[in-house]
Amino acid sequence: MNPSDILAAVLVLGGVGLVFGVLIALANMKLKVWEDPRIDGAVDLLPGTNCGACGYAGCRAFAEGLIEGAAQPAGCTNMGEDDVLEVASFLGVEAGEANKRVARLLCAGGSNVALQRGDYHGRMTCAAAAAVAGGGKGCTWGCLGLADCADVCDFDAITMNAHDLPVVAPALCTACGDCVEACPKDLFTIMPLDQHLIVQCKSMLEGDEAEALCQVACTACGRCVDDAQAGVISIDGGLAVVDYAKNEQTGPEAIQRCPTAAIQWIEYAQFAPTRETAGSVS
Repeated sequence: MNPSDILAAVLVLGGVGLVFGVLIALANMKLKVWEDPRIDGAVDLLPGTNCGACGYAGCRAFAEGLIEGAAQPAGCTNMGEDDVLEVASFLGVEAGEANKRVARLLCAGGSNVALQRGDYHGRMTCAAAAAVAGGGKGCTWGCLGLADCADVCDFDAITMNAHDLPVVAPALCTACGDCVEACPKDLFTIMPLDQHLIVQCKSMLEGDEAEALCQVACTACGRCVDDAQAGVISIDGGLAVVDYAKNEQTGPEAIQRCPTAAIQWIEYAQFAPTRETAGSVS
């Protein structure tokens, strides 16, 4: 090939590359979305767990919410008080106050109080057991006790007690919701720590039929409805149901006459009741 042809080709290609480079640079200047540099700084101070307990998709989204003023540092349930204050100081905002949320188990039917109709033999997970005739437990709504919830908890907030019930440590729980998704019986819920009145049962049976399967089942007797302030508790489908919008209107008096201890007043950590603890306050 003639050297002059090679040179011409190089110049043409170089010119085309230069033109496209200029066009790309101009497009970048025109289309670039400005991002507050404080976002990266805030992300570096956040725990990086991306657990979603703050209500945002991850730590970066939460940081953007902080910059926009839509969130407060205290909204991160995975940070300690000192970390929250550090983020607030960095951004020059108020730390805010967060109503800590924790996972609560809506079942107290451990192996000591619940009837087992049959033995399950197979893969030792709640999901697998639930797929085989419900897992063998008499109460088909009850906790199967195979620790799927504890296994998925990245924060070691859930342990299994002596009666095969998961116990949540509120100090470690970040309300990420992984246990909610893992439970095939839909027994976990996320609620504020200051919601004290909890019905630890999801059985839809009533009276003797419910109690025959689990000693601490809700029997829909209605005593809690009568003892709480009007409208706080109702009976729906054989189960006591708490209206948490009115939770603060009543106190421990609502549980005092529960014959099975199915309904509890929880101050901090949950515990598995027995018939002997009916009417007690944890």
